[in-house]
Formats: sequence, structure tokens, C-alpha cells
Amino acid sequence: MSDFFDRNIDKNEDLSLLEDSVYEETESNENYVFPDPLYRTKLEYSSEGLYVTVADNTKLEAGDYVIVPTRYGKDLALVMGKTNCPIGIKPDDVVYIDRKANEADIEKARDLRQKEESAFKIFQEKVAAHHLEMKLIATHYLFEEPKVLFFFSAENRVDFRELVKDLVSVFKMRIELRQIGVRDESRITGGLGICGRPYCCHAVSDRLRPVSIRMAKDQNLSLNSMKISGQCGRLLCCLSYEHEWYNEARQTLPNEGIKLHYDDTNFRVIEVNPLTTMIKMIGDDGRILEMPVSRMKNIDGRWRIIN
Repeated sequence: MSDFFDRNIDKNEDLSLLEDSVYEETESNENYVFPDPLYRTKLEYSSEGLYVTVADNTKLEAGDYVIVPTRYGKDLALVMGKTNCPIGIKPDDVVYIDRKANEADIEKARDLRQKEESAFKIFQEKVAAHHLEMKLIATHYLFEEPKVLFFFSAENRVDFRELVKDLVSVFKMRIELRQIGVRDESRITGGLGICGRPYCCHAVSDRLRPVSIRMAKDQNLSLNSMKISGQCGRLLCCLSYEHEWYNEARQTLPNEGIKLHYDDTNFRVIEVNPLTTMIKMIGDDGRILEMPVSRMKNIDGRWRIIN
């Protein structure tokens, strides 16, 4: 592990604060046959992914819009494309589309987006008037129901009962306020991660398994919160979907700490890099050597350098 990455690390730092509050393994669906065709769709206002299928012969293409049931009510979703290997979902997560959106639906969605911009400003004004500590993240009008959703973040629980009464008097429809966490906020707003690419939760998938410190350890990463956490302050999403690959790769590589005899000297492996398949080892004589794993072979449970 590089001294550069270990520098200035607070050894007393509580890294568990970076983990998701609930860590559960996703149930295996290996024996379940998902409907065919199966499409992945996206709710554009929240970047939430939905897996849908059709009850008739409706053909869907990437870029189409469909009306689908969501946890908030029927809404408009963008078709991302057909999928053969759904990730991180249960059979009950698959829903049937109501219908494919037409031009009138698309025009209605544009009108609602304009109303959302106005509602966003009104909400902020009302929050200031009620002196509430809350940050508005997104506003959304449901497509087929007279209801407007407000997604906000706050450090503590907020008593917004009077605020809701005020908003109802303005909008004359059902009002729903949803307090969301830091990961959800990043998923909705989007942005660029430390890798220079869009956030995984916004651009890749919102159904990644929860991330744990164990994943960072298994990938031999420095346990420095500045290096392994994203803009949301939680562990990087990419640690989750890369974790399985690292585990599989390490099964074909020697472990750190094993001893090897080479060039008439005993060496100890001090670093294994699954990405480059290179190992670093230090000898009793103080030499530090790097060597490709291709020069090594596991013979009867012991690793040996063969050439």
C-alpha cells in the first residue's frame, strides 16, 4: 500500500459512519425467469430505475416514454432499453406498463415541468417564511394524479405540518413532502465523482447493493475517508459493483504475506494488484521486486516462481 495514500490518515476516524445504515445481501433470483421482453426505464425527475414489461405486443425502443405505476402514483418514465440480465431487483419489482406515451402525453409533461419550476420557487419562499431548516432538492407533479411531490433534505427531522397547510392553500391539490438521504440527493442532482465520470447512482444504476468498509478492505484500498467516499459523504458506489470482480480475481492470485524462494533469497509478498496481476515482494536482503503472476504457479497448494 502506498505511503502517499496512508499519509495524514486519522487512525481514530470512525469509518463506520461512511457505511449505509442497513447492509443486506440481495436475494438470489437465479432460478426465477424474468418476463420477456423486460425493459429498464427511468423516472427522469429522480433518476430512479424501474423494470417494466408489457402485457400485449407493444414494441418499445430506447427513448420512448411509457406510463407506469410507481410508488407515488402513475407517472411518465423514459425507456432506457431492453435488458436480459436485471441487476439488484426482485420479481415483485417488475411492473406492467399502462400504455405507451403519445404526443399529447409528451406535451403535457413539458407543461408540468414548467409548473415544477414555479412550484420550486414557491416552496423555497414558504420554507423561509416558516423558518424551517430544510433544503429543497426536487419538485415533481405526478403525471396522472393531482399531486405534487417535494423532495428535501435536512440534518434533523422537520415538523412541516404548518408548511403543508400553507402549500395546499396555494396549489389546491394533494401535497407530499419526502425527506431523503444523502445518497438519494446525489442520485437526483447528479454530478461528477472523483474519477471524473457522472455519479454511479445517477448514471449507472440506483439499485446497487449497500456498500461496506469490508469491500474497501477486500480491494486493498487505503482506509482514508477522503479516498473512499463520494461527494455525498458515503462510501463510493463503485466499491459495490467492483467487489465481486476483486473477490474472483484474488482466488487466482497469491495472498499477501506468503513466502517465496527466489534468486537464493527468501521473499515475502507485501502487495498484490489484481488489476495489473503484479505482485510486490521484499527479500531478506532488503531487495524489493515486482513480478507478474504469470511467472508463478500454485503447485500442491504452494505458490512457486517457475521462471
